[in-house]
Amino acid sequence: MNDTGHDALESRVTELEMRLSFQEQTIGELNDALSQARLELSAQSGLLRRMMDDLRQARTVQFPDASEEPPPPHY
Repeated sequence: MNDTGHDALESRVTELEMRLSFQEQTIGELNDALSQARLELSAQSGLLRRMMDDLRQARTVQFPDASEEPPPPHY
């Protein structure tokens, strides 16, 4: 292989190594973002669950029997 061919091949390999490095970095960043999103979703799901429990409890106190609940205002 002549010097020009060797240089071109080396340049291509270097370019591929740089692309691979960038892709690995991007995958790491995406993984971190996904992990953070999962943690936030878990926290929000827990909060929503507690809020729904509180709402059910408040409704039970205010309207012990569902048949006694007044109709919606549009009736």
